Amino acid sequence: MARPVFDLQAHSVHSDGSLPAAKVVARAAGAGVRLLALTDHDTVDGVDEALAAARSIGIRVVRGVELTAVRGADEDVHVLGYELDHHDAALAEFLGAARADRELRMERMADRMAELGLEFDRTELAGRRAAGKPVGRPHLAAAVLAAPRNRERLRAEGADTPDGLFAEYLVEGARAWVPRTQPTVADAIAAIHAAGGVAVWAHPWHDVTAADEVTAEIERFRAAGLDGVECFYVEHTREQTEALCDHCEAAGLLRTGSADFHGPAHPRYARFRAFELFGREPELGPIGRG
Repeated sequence: MARPVFDLQAHSVHSDGSLPAAKVVARAAGAGVRLLALTDHDTVDGVDEALAAARSIGIRVVRGVELTAVRGADEDVHVLGYELDHHDAALAEFLGAARADRELRMERMADRMAELGLEFDRTELAGRRAAGKPVGRPHLAAAVLAAPRNRERLRAEGADTPDGLFAEYLVEGARAWVPRTQPTVADAIAAIHAAGGVAVWAHPWHDVTAADEVTAEIERFRAAGLDGVECFYVEHTREQTEALCDHCEAAGLLRTGSADFHGPAHPRYARFRAFELFGREPELGPIGRG
């Protein structure tokens, strides 16, 4: 089965990826990607670097961002923004507020980790904040896993890997979990649209597991202006992909896809173009036209 030549979600060191933006672009090009989106969490700081790298390499980079939004009590979703004006002043203000809320939440989670008896060095977290870069759960998890005194305890708890630590401490209902309070999904969509962009719900099955609930959420978000859904994703099954495509085709929504690249050593998201179309047609609309 032919692999898609687009990959519309990738992360750099500006959020929770491991490579500089230019190297993300180079690696994507080497993997055969012709249309790439850099979508760091709550920041567009790497977009100019990615655009410059793309010009020298000869692929097209979509100006993007991935916003974390609140859909309900203790329920987050990610909204991808594409082809937006990444120098827009209102967008910069929105992203600054989102990062501030994110940083406060991470501080509270870090405090809870410490209260639970886990030791870790907060230097890198503080350094990212000082540099204006987002601080998220992967950074907190890395700090906790790097501390030698935690290893025996985490191993006994089955939490000595990033996935294990998240499950034990850093997901909804876990011991160190702190929910987000803002922005709402409608706020995120509005901010993307105000910057001239296209809003797409990222990896829906990460956030919702029941098919009827996914459909209901798509319709609720569509009423708030959602333009599309990431139907094709590295962890989506054929059944999940087809359910999303069926609904989006009927609703006239865009159908995008990604392998969610975070870096070559990431345990799950390490390869570009690592998602299947399962014989269905994407619809990228203005994202594909540029």
